[in-house]
Amino acid sequence: MPPEYRARIEASRPGLYANAREQYGLELNDGPFGIDSRPALTGAKYAEAHGQGHGYHAAVFRAYWQEAADISELATLATIAERLGLERAAFLAALADPALIAAVDADIAQAHAYGLTGVPAMVFADKYLVTGAQPYAVLKQAVEQVRAELALE
Repeated sequence: MPPEYRARIEASRPGLYANAREQYGLELNDGPFGIDSRPALTGAKYAEAHGQGHGYHAAVFRAYWQEAADISELATLATIAERLGLERAAFLAALADPALIAAVDADIAQAHAYGLTGVPAMVFADKYLVTGAQPYAVLKQAVEQVRAELALE
């Protein structure tokens, strides 16, 4: 990771922490910086295929952003999956599944095609991009703008 990119992220963290506290009542205690999140993304594909996508997503975010867990550690991910009722050994095996890895790679390629280089990033109606951890009001405004434009079509 280029040093200037890391510096930009580090500089934005106080605002991120304040936003989480003020807008959502959350105290952030994030995990290690610069880790490989691909295993977590692959795990998400497995969890989605087994009806636990939303629960897995929320649990991984909570683990990283509030519990300071290292979500690049396979044992951490397996414990999260197990808590959701997924079978630990099958989950761990899925993390090496070429089809799931290819699906993650395709998602990453699509993000790069959109010009996304970080997270979070949300695309509304295939037209509007909102990047970064934004206050609720910004997200609400984006949704209202999309709704208004769709109503005109």
